Amino acid sequence: MITAEQFNKAVKARNKKHEENLQIQVAAYMRKKYPEVIFHSDFSSGCKLSIGQAIRNKKMQSNHKYPDMFIAEPVPGYHGLYLELKKEGTKVFKEDGLLYANEHIKAQYDTILKLRDKGYKAEFAIGYEQAIAVIDDYMSLVI
Repeated sequence: MITAEQFNKAVKARNKKHEENLQIQVAAYMRKKYPEVIFHSDFSSGCKLSIGQAIRNKKMQSNHKYPDMFIAEPVPGYHGLYLELKKEGTKVFKEDGLLYANEHIKAQYDTILKLRDKGYKAEFAIGYEQAIAVIDDYMSLVI
């Protein structure tokens, strides 16, 4: 018999795998369509780290939830593009436009707002198609 805690851990691990695969697909798209553009994916967001690795990784990060991908291509009005990738079907905003109360998503949104205040375009992207649409829209601004 599986416990509720074991079930929740399994669901969380499966969700991470979906987001890791999404991140790999988006990175492949970037390399193919925009080969000269420098971008970075947060490798640790999709990995199962040992306790020691997780501690070291945390020591090397800010206290903010760093987005999954950064595209280091300035365009008029923005210094670069940050994407927080979510698997297809993830609900970030309610129908009324309010943010879901999930603490993790709230922390990610707080970081997105801070990045926007600093002159970056920063967005959630739900699924591959939306991620590509956000990237292509952003890259269409390149002079």
